[in-house]
Amino acid sequence: MEQELPGGPRLIVGVDESPAARWALAWAIGAARLHRMVLVAVHVSRAPVHPFPEALPVQHAVRMGEEARCTEVIAAAFDDVAGGVPEDLTTIVVGRVGDPGYHLVDLAREGDLLVLGRGRRGVLSRIFLPSTSMYCARHARTTVVIVQQPSPPDDPELSGERGRRFWSRRHP
Repeated sequence: MEQELPGGPRLIVGVDESPAARWALAWAIGAARLHRMVLVAVHVSRAPVHPFPEALPVQHAVRMGEEARCTEVIAAAFDDVAGGVPEDLTTIVVGRVGDPGYHLVDLAREGDLLVLGRGRRGVLSRIFLPSTSMYCARHARTTVVIVQQPSPPDDPELSGERGRRFWSRRHP
């Protein structure tokens, strides 16, 4: 499923199902076009999988299912943000299973640009799930860009259900 990664500088973007990841993907598409870089979209599933899936046939099936789901998550994100994978960019899709921070830092090498989204998280989420963007900022050997998810406008015209539909349609 995983394609061969090219040499030279690449733009690696972490993709998940959050709105912040959609903003990061949109920023990454624009930056990849501007700098003519290869865009590597990565989704890492946090599914608990045995480190040696070959030892247990059931675990091997779980890993394969999660890696297939990674491709679906990335495809859905591209559909939401750009109406599909941009044809004017060289795009590579990478799906992994494990800790997102570890895999993103492992993929990024010197000269690459690593782009991540940062959304709003509650107290429990911060306690039980470590921040992937903070892990990458501390451990990456390359430049890290963290795209903050913007707040909806305080415009009274855009408040309520009508405003949420408007905002979500135009700003994934």
